[in-house]
Amino acid sequence: MLKNSPTLPVARAAVLDQILRSQTRVWRGYGTAAVPSVATGLVALDRLLPGCGWPVGALTEILPVCEGIGELRLLIPALQRIACDQARPVVLIRPPYIPYAPAWARAGLPLHRLVWLQPSTDAEAQWAAEQILRAGIAGAVLLWSTTTADMALRRMQLSAEEGHALCFVFRGPRALRNASPAAVRLALHPATDALRIDVVKARGGHGGSVLCPLRCAA
Repeated sequence: MLKNSPTLPVARAAVLDQILRSQTRVWRGYGTAAVPSVATGLVALDRLLPGCGWPVGALTEILPVCEGIGELRLLIPALQRIACDQARPVVLIRPPYIPYAPAWARAGLPLHRLVWLQPSTDAEAQWAAEQILRAGIAGAVLLWSTTTADMALRRMQLSAEEGHALCFVFRGPRALRNASPAAVRLALHPATDALRIDVVKARGGHGGSVLCPLRCAA
């Protein structure tokens, strides 16, 4: 009797629609699925990123053409939300320079929410990042790495997904020559009193370029 019921296709369609709505990673062939995110603080950049912000539970690659052009200040609004609003730790792993505590405090980051790790090798830094992400003890992990191994980045992506955290990996501009499993890849270039952000990859988002005034990034 069920085989001949005219309501059966409608019921099946309703069940399928419910499943698709509950699984945010399923692309339905049009539009984009909802992606949990944290706003960047730049409306123009949010419009290009999946979920209108930094994707939570995903890997974001930051690729500045050189160090010290505002790449950290770009993340400050999101890190403030993680450390202050969500009261979750922000972990810095193997940054190229010693973090300057007064600058972080002036930027509105509570120092007791910041954790700085300085492993002696890049491999140890990757391992530390994976463990912290997988454990779900941090709201955001920032890793500076020289790795060119695709598998290392895939492990980072899976760890971020498991820990439901923001994961930022800083790599040199040469990394753009190779593909990456990261959900988002941003190439950063200095501009006059600003930072030019090229969205090289945004899975579920859009490509494009945005200018970020440095006075607004901190």
